[in-house]
Amino acid sequence: MIKVGQINRLEVTSKAEFGVFLDAGEYGSTLLPYKLAPEGLDVGQSVDVFIYFDSDSQIVATTETPIAQVGEWGLMQVVGVNSTGAFVNWGIKSKDLLIPFSEQRGRLAEGKTILVYVYTDKASGRIVGTTKFNKWLDNTPANYKVNQAVDLLIAERSDLGFKAIINGEHWGMIFPSDVFGKLFVGKKLKGYIKQVRADGKIDLSLQKVGVAKMDDLSSKILELLEKKGGFLPLSDKSSPEAIFAAFRTSKGTYKKTIGGLLKQGKIRIEKDGIYLV
Repeated sequence: MIKVGQINRLEVTSKAEFGVFLDAGEYGSTLLPYKLAPEGLDVGQSVDVFIYFDSDSQIVATTETPIAQVGEWGLMQVVGVNSTGAFVNWGIKSKDLLIPFSEQRGRLAEGKTILVYVYTDKASGRIVGTTKFNKWLDNTPANYKVNQAVDLLIAERSDLGFKAIINGEHWGMIFPSDVFGKLFVGKKLKGYIKQVRADGKIDLSLQKVGVAKMDDLSSKILELLEKKGGFLPLSDKSSPEAIFAAFRTSKGTYKKTIGGLLKQGKIRIEKDGIYLV
């Protein structure tokens, strides 16, 4: 079954002077121009293509990869605005993505870079974008556990911190006390569930919380020490940036962890770094 708005693997059924025809299932055949086809593509072979409808509602195949497929979020730049809405560059040269005025949370201006959710409008069958995310999130119970690893997408910045989309399904918040490293709208990263509140709101952390955080970091430090011959040039005096680059954790957490390893007799701390005992 062909999934419009997503990448499909289609078989070449015939060749023409200007391209190859692909079997698009219930939509019949679709042309893939030679300029977009892999070199040497022949009848009977298959190719991965992105499928969408053009302005005449005809099925189109391209080997270009969109910034976001249907059901995904992506960071896109507004390239034009008209009476219908705003158009963003979603990575397909021959077609920009429409964000209707009704799907804009605040008017969009040309040149602005925004986070967009791509979906298929049921009424028209068109692939469109939206900046109104709430109707796509928190529609299922948030059955998360503390310290559960999740995929995060930074969606908004506010006075409270950073709002993030969890596993493409729920809203969560990263408060300033849990922020380290550079965060920006559109960034994808791993995170952890810090707390699911009684009202259903979810607090997030970029590292494990509590004892689990310390245990996890301890293991990583010891493993890296063994790989590096028993020495790491990271002491309790090292910069937060150097520590984050090595372990994606805060300097405070690192200091507490190596302090614990020191008490356990597993390492010694010198001015130039830490040594495996």
